[in-house]
Amino acid sequence: MGIFEVVSIGIVTAILVLLLKDKQPVIAYLIIVVTVLYIFVFLITYIKEILHLVTYLGEEANIQSFYIKTILQIIGIAYVAEIGSNIVKDAGLESVAIKIELVGKIFILILAVPIFKSLIETIIGLFPIN
Repeated sequence: MGIFEVVSIGIVTAILVLLLKDKQPVIAYLIIVVTVLYIFVFLITYIKEILHLVTYLGEEANIQSFYIKTILQIIGIAYVAEIGSNIVKDAGLESVAIKIELVGKIFILILAVPIFKSLIETIIGLFPIN
């Protein structure tokens, strides 16, 4: 399945949701959720390839695996939070969607702290204070 199939699924989903949202809003919402999950499952294969490539490049550049793993986790959190937030927005729950985005940002901050600490320690090590 390629981009044309994904776009086609998106268009069919949009048409179904538009037809059903007034008479059967619950079914329309479930169609949205199932479509998003289906597309996400489709993407897992490509995501695995990207993860292997990034890991390989990091090893070739002698970057510690901790940093690569942390950066990949941060990217994953960003995508999951955005997808979750958008699904909740589709249900009309804007305030809950905002909280999901906030939690995602906080988790990203938590993961980024060790990288910031290491960066600051490296900078301090380069410029010794007398």
